[in-house]
Amino acid sequence: MKKYFLVVIVVLGLFQSCKQSNSVGVRNENMGGALGTSYSIISITSDKIDLQKEIDSVFAVINHSLSTYIPESDISRINKGDSTVVVDEMFREVFNLSKEINKETNGFFDPTVGTLVNAWGFGPERQISMDSLKIDSLLNFVGLDKILIDDTNRIIKTNPNIYLDFNAIAKGYSIDRLAAMLDAKGINNYLIEVGGELVAKGKNTIKDKSWVVGIDDPEMQVKRATKILINLNDRALASSGNYRKFRVDETTGKKYVHTVNPKTGYTQISNTLAVTILADDCATADAYATAFMAMDLSDAFKLINENKRLEAYIIYVDEKGETQEFLTKGFKEFVVE
Repeated sequence: MKKYFLVVIVVLGLFQSCKQSNSVGVRNENMGGALGTSYSIISITSDKIDLQKEIDSVFAVINHSLSTYIPESDISRINKGDSTVVVDEMFREVFNLSKEINKETNGFFDPTVGTLVNAWGFGPERQISMDSLKIDSLLNFVGLDKILIDDTNRIIKTNPNIYLDFNAIAKGYSIDRLAAMLDAKGINNYLIEVGGELVAKGKNTIKDKSWVVGIDDPEMQVKRATKILINLNDRALASSGNYRKFRVDETTGKKYVHTVNPKTGYTQISNTLAVTILADDCATADAYATAFMAMDLSDAFKLINENKRLEAYIIYVDEKGETQEFLTKGFKEFVVE
């Protein structure tokens, strides 16, 4: 279940750094690097404020709890077999939401697939040589039902070699935590973007317009181009895609992308080029966008039509090798005409 990130572009032309005569509030912007990517947080308040200390604090606690790239983090210690780690509330929230989405996606969203992701060379650990026997062996360590949190908030595994990796949900969750921080400060208009995933609240009161973002075209291999623009009103958005890393079959000319299937253990060829999900929170959008990339296209369509809490935009390749777009009715309502 390798996850490529389809970049979502914040349309900066809508923002002005100076206060206009007809504006309401002033614009604050914080930009930087975190979680192995970049972030941009735009907020509009009655007076200029500095949120950098609070932003850094949110990223720090997320990393301490959930980052597999930090050796001293709670999740890294758990993956190394430390059974003394008492997980915090954030870890429990991400774990419980992962359990819920794992069930709803019939196992296609599975944070224990990290063992396979590493083995195929897509994660922070050492790549190994893969064959059918090795894959069958590693599948014994895959399955979120093989892990639980006990009454003392410690992780219990059925096998110590099970490897947890929340990278397909933790970024979205971090955006939700940043949003909660802004909410607690009484800020009602903001746009948070971390690595192309977003949460928007209110609107750009300076321009008296909705927050507008552009979704990248996954087929542009050299130059970046916007596929569509959408109004993001009080919603979270996450995208997953090949980000221009599709393979073209020399015989048929069809485009395919690879992702690790948590059910088979193999890297799966998929006709799905990119998925964008709208949801009430970014952790949920993040996880479902990843799951839909791992599913067969027909299963993805079926699930998105059954789940009324989500809206989706899926770019895929049909049987003729031609690129097609699928938008739910609710997603279409956000598209800028």
